[in-house]
Amino acid sequence: TNPLDSWIVVITVGVVLGGLASGWRNGRFKLETVHGPKITPKMRWMMAFIGGSLMGYGARMARGCTSGQALSGGAVLSVGSWAFMFAVFGGAYLLAYSMRKFWN
Repeated sequence: TNPLDSWIVVITVGVVLGGLASGWRNGRFKLETVHGPKITPKMRWMMAFIGGSLMGYGARMARGCTSGQALSGGAVLSVGSWAFMFAVFGGAYLLAYSMRKFWN
């Protein structure tokens, strides 16, 4: 089947276009790359792309998304889901702590 026939594609495109139209109409539409003083915009985009690719690969490997793991598994008190979320938050904290030199 064609993925463009799915209702979720239409909703996603509508949300993006609606957000752009709203921002443009209210004078809030601005393209900029937010980065710290010690990192270039190109490096910021590269880090974002690598991080997003790793998240996508992990979601495919786990056959689901992290929010579904946390919300569904955590709601039924699954030990694996809670361990996963503690690992995600711990890893995110350690990564943010180690990357702070780029933002200060």
